[in-house]
Amino acid sequence: MSGNNCTAVTEFIILGLTDDPTLRVILFLIFLSVYAVTLAGNLIIILLIRTSSQLHTPMYLFLSHLAFVDIGYSSSVTPLMLTNYLADKTLITLEGCVAQFFFVATFGSTECFLLAVMAYDRYVAICSPLSYSTNISTGVCNLLLILSYFGGCLNACVFMGCLLNLSFCGPNKINHFFCDYSPLLKLSNYQDDLPEILPSVSAGSVIIITLLVIIISYVYILFSVLKIHSSEGRSKAFSTCTSHLTAVTLFYGTLTFIYMMPKSTYSTDENKVVSVFYMVMIPMLNPLIYSLRNNEVKGVLRKLMTRKPIFS
Repeated sequence: MSGNNCTAVTEFIILGLTDDPTLRVILFLIFLSVYAVTLAGNLIIILLIRTSSQLHTPMYLFLSHLAFVDIGYSSSVTPLMLTNYLADKTLITLEGCVAQFFFVATFGSTECFLLAVMAYDRYVAICSPLSYSTNISTGVCNLLLILSYFGGCLNACVFMGCLLNLSFCGPNKINHFFCDYSPLLKLSNYQDDLPEILPSVSAGSVIIITLLVIIISYVYILFSVLKIHSSEGRSKAFSTCTSHLTAVTLFYGTLTFIYMMPKSTYSTDENKVVSVFYMVMIPMLNPLIYSLRNNEVKGVLRKLMTRKPIFS
């Protein structure tokens, strides 16, 4: 990964979000609380779905995997970010930096595929309810999950293939709170445009393909819901989609800002703020969105909280 005419960089300095000591303490407390809520909320979602037979359906199976991916996504960046607020200088080895980005890219891409799979699940449930058990069988669910994780790993491998062929020497300060690809690319000595173009094409393809699946699914859902004569029936049919739509809007809105807009239209600081939102805040918001807006999840949680202890 190093050229012949330079000394190879063996570690990087993570600059983080701010140098202000007071603000660092405040941000540490805020993001520590956010991370705690993220872990607790997503673990509760997973446990509720795994332990309640009422939630043993494809929709909640996909939701449990989304919660798992959110835990991995947040855990890939938040611990290092918290360390940055406590230490005067945060160092990370080249190998650690590469590993961190691999997990970030894998979990982030997998989340895109899972959101698309969840949209397809709602499409089948609302537009073809009589054939739902056939079209979304256990085998189909497992296949969709395997494809989601495989797609996430494949996109991450494209980034990694480019990253591992870069040479690093000279500046080693990453102007971000984690090892993101763009600041690493700026520190490298790449000779052609392939390390810049290929990952952009790969990430853009993932976003566009999954977003198209979501849009097409909801267009069909909308037409099916409009055909329902009673307002109560329309409301009930669409209520199963509102949580997913909210999560999709938040996630893809920020992803579009980061990856699809021209780099000249926003600054590095804006990039970091938006990255904090979709990598740290959204994994915390997803379990809240799905629990607060889902009557079945709220019902199971209520039963669990009001259940009498065995040894009382």
